[in-house]
Amino acid sequence: MKVAITGATGNIGTSLIRSLSTSPTVGCIIGIARRPGPESMPKTEWHAADVATDDLTAIFEDVDVVVHLAWAIQPSRKRDVTRRVNVSGSAAVFEAAARAGVGAIVYSSSVGAYSPRAGTDRQVDETWPVDGIDTSFYSRDKADVETVLDTFEKENPGIRVVRLRPALIFKRETATGIRKLFFGMGVPRIMFSRRLLRIVPDTPGLVFQAVHSHDVGEAFRLAITGDSHGAFNLAADPVFDADELAETLNARKVPVPRRFLRGAAAATWRLHLQPSPEGWIDMATKAPIMDSSRARTELGWRPRHTSREALLDLLQGLRDGDSYPTPALSAN
Repeated sequence: MKVAITGATGNIGTSLIRSLSTSPTVGCIIGIARRPGPESMPKTEWHAADVATDDLTAIFEDVDVVVHLAWAIQPSRKRDVTRRVNVSGSAAVFEAAARAGVGAIVYSSSVGAYSPRAGTDRQVDETWPVDGIDTSFYSRDKADVETVLDTFEKENPGIRVVRLRPALIFKRETATGIRKLFFGMGVPRIMFSRRLLRIVPDTPGLVFQAVHSHDVGEAFRLAITGDSHGAFNLAADPVFDADELAETLNARKVPVPRRFLRGAAAATWRLHLQPSPEGWIDMATKAPIMDSSRARTELGWRPRHTSREALLDLLQGLRDGDSYPTPALSAN
């Protein structure tokens, strides 16, 4: 089997190559990124390409499965750039796969594609609406690509399509990449030390899920090498709320109004003090809690790490300045 991966140098991509490299059914991995990764990555041939500007049809020739991971979170202040990569680029990847005669597409969607939880605390399955959260550009783009993929599936019924919708994805090797994207490199590493993380915000609605990147890579491997189709939620236990965060970090809860948290994010983003707009707070307080039982039942997916372990792995990496030798995850 020959597998092509867009965005192969990022968080999921590096974990997916790790999983595919041990799969006897996968003989060749085509890694696609604007700046290729290291030649030492097993089974992987690199192609430099930009999903927003380059036609990938020729690269997809003789490929069995295309995995689409490429996504732009930054520059968050240039929506024409992120929109072109995320939505137009995704549509171009799907169309190139169809022209090349690819048999299957596995797309990395997100919990961010879902509509707000609308006051319910129950876990939702894959039938929950995917209309996104209006105030988050990330969420809007994820929802719009789901709509693009709906149309693509109707027009290409012979192509097997799988959509994986993971929660927040953590591993220590992504620490530098995550720091660049969400906090800015000006934040000292010492700030992520558990000795200093002594308080957590007790903000109404602040509830989220996490999953370890290696477990997400394994879920993608199962989707690639199996015959599944449709959407699958991916999240580990437990769910994080203020109580769970406080216990995990051995910290105490401090009441923080949602309006204050959102306002602080908005003000510091507009002042260019950090790179994450307030839409990320809206996602954290509005996105639904996912039920991942379908992935466990139909994919046979079993996360090896708890959400606690995933979060602590990332925090250790942030404190130590860990990175990975790909352009997307290094300090360069």
